[in-house]
Amino acid sequence: MELPAPDASPDQTTTTADAPAGAATSALTWRGRRLHRHGVPHRMVSGGLHYFRVHPGLWRDRIRRLADLGLNTVDTYVAWNFHQPREDAEPLFDGWRDVERFIRMVGEEGLDVVVRPGPYICAEWSNGGLPSWLTARNVALRSSDPAFTDAVGRWFDELIPRIAALQASEGGPVVAVQVENEFGSYGDDQAYLRWNREALTTRGITELLFTADGPTDLMQDGGTLPGTLAAVTLGSKPGAARRLLAARRPDEPFVVAEFWNGWFDHWGERHHVRGADSAVRVLEGIIADGGSVSVYMAHGGTNFGLWAGANEEGGRLQPTVTSYDSDAPVAEDGTLTPKFFALREALGARGPVRTPERMPTLPPARVPLVHRADLLPGLGAVPAPTSTGPRPASFERLGLDAGMVLHTAHPRVPAGEHRLVLTDVRDRALVFCDGTFLGEAGPDRQELPLRGTGAVVRLEVLVESLGRVNYGPGLGRHKGLIGPVLVDRRMIQGWGSTPIALQEWTDAETARALAAGPATTRTGFAATTVRITTPADTFLALPGSGRGLVWVNGFLLGRYWEIGPQVTLYCPAPLLRAGENTVTVLELERLGAALELRDRPELGPVEEYVEEFG
Repeated sequence: MELPAPDASPDQTTTTADAPAGAATSALTWRGRRLHRHGVPHRMVSGGLHYFRVHPGLWRDRIRRLADLGLNTVDTYVAWNFHQPREDAEPLFDGWRDVERFIRMVGEEGLDVVVRPGPYICAEWSNGGLPSWLTARNVALRSSDPAFTDAVGRWFDELIPRIAALQASEGGPVVAVQVENEFGSYGDDQAYLRWNREALTTRGITELLFTADGPTDLMQDGGTLPGTLAAVTLGSKPGAARRLLAARRPDEPFVVAEFWNGWFDHWGERHHVRGADSAVRVLEGIIADGGSVSVYMAHGGTNFGLWAGANEEGGRLQPTVTSYDSDAPVAEDGTLTPKFFALREALGARGPVRTPERMPTLPPARVPLVHRADLLPGLGAVPAPTSTGPRPASFERLGLDAGMVLHTAHPRVPAGEHRLVLTDVRDRALVFCDGTFLGEAGPDRQELPLRGTGAVVRLEVLVESLGRVNYGPGLGRHKGLIGPVLVDRRMIQGWGSTPIALQEWTDAETARALAAGPATTRTGFAATTVRITTPADTFLALPGSGRGLVWVNGFLLGRYWEIGPQVTLYCPAPLLRAGENTVTVLELERLGAALELRDRPELGPVEEYVEEFG
């Protein structure tokens, strides 16, 4: 990549008395509003690429595509809950969770690495990366509350030395580490920010430290630290952001830690896109006059499994879709988009594009779905312990991060018509009485009609989480049947609550569910076999089906939902094998007749979107 070097400036101090020790030895430093790398004027041109959203078999391919875009750096978050979903188990750093292998691989491809370890990452990721076993407690999240910092400290004891060993000072590719993440849009606990910075330096981080916040006084006041480089996150108006930072930090270089060249999608909304011309104009404004940038996302990837997060607006949950394509220059399946070539030209990249514009795909096909088992029998076929008590148990009380909980009670219902009231469902509930489906309940529909005969009934409430809030004051909000369930004004007591850990299911569990037939309704479990000669990417669609989940060879691909915008689920080639492949579907509304394999993604009707501050 060829970019004009920023002008050299007279040396100025890069630190203050409050700066972390070791800053002067880092690969990246600044002098007089200019970034330097080992003393040479440098412009960091980075791109977001999350190892946890890309199959490990495709890591190198995607890294190379970012290099072809003209980038010299890759930045990644580290999702704590991805590594340590259970408190009673040590964090995992192997296989898909081998973040060290990912970082080394970026270095092998000749790129630097920026690591953003959180512990909070937002990233439209479930719970903002915080483990649900931690947010289940009465803890002041993202604060200097010892109940929070002690837990983070134990996690950092495991993570940070691994990152430190891969720093540029140790011969590795890591040149910068972020302190927390956009803290200024959440709180103003400066003691916590200082603790976070010290937690990094005392565990071996000596490379450049920085904070990242929106370009407003409110956010910069809350999220920055003296002596630590203040970067911004934005989608537009780089000139205004530059002026704001210059007034507050006159000696620091202009660094945009996230340039939102696209945006993510929620279920029930449109697919957000951003024109290449719009993205290029802002990018050029950022890199002018020595500015550095990270394109967020350069390659978005996929919220596989049930890792997609959610936003909350006006008390209404906005769950994020399975795709994290984000209209990035490198699309979800690796395709080099028109935006890729437009940004590449703006960055002045001169080398050849080594990667193909598209990955190979399977030919289109349509295969019948065989309905094998009804919903409740299928779910009940997979053993799980039942907790009993006077109230329904929340996901948190059951130690369940994602999936479903089946609540069962046996109230006596007087003869006549009554109201069944579910006062607080998070997020959707399917309600059955003596095996008959009564309806769906949620925040927008809390009451269902219930007819009694004076007898005791078997009431079953299947509650599904649609994603944990990842941003704002709703972070850490609990899931499940939270409030009481009433028959008219009388509370139902005496519940059995059974967790259904769908995210942990493998071939064995899906096989049990499929074997729980016969199927007599339009919901439940179905399967089909796809025969393949040579594995390649494909895009799965379920025309006629309503809402549910898809497994491929025992791997939970993600959620589908007819409300869109996303229509197809990306299935990368490494999940497939030559010969027979089993696709399992869990349908919660109505099952369609077939599974379609398509050779192109369909992410829904589009809407131009540019995120702005002020």
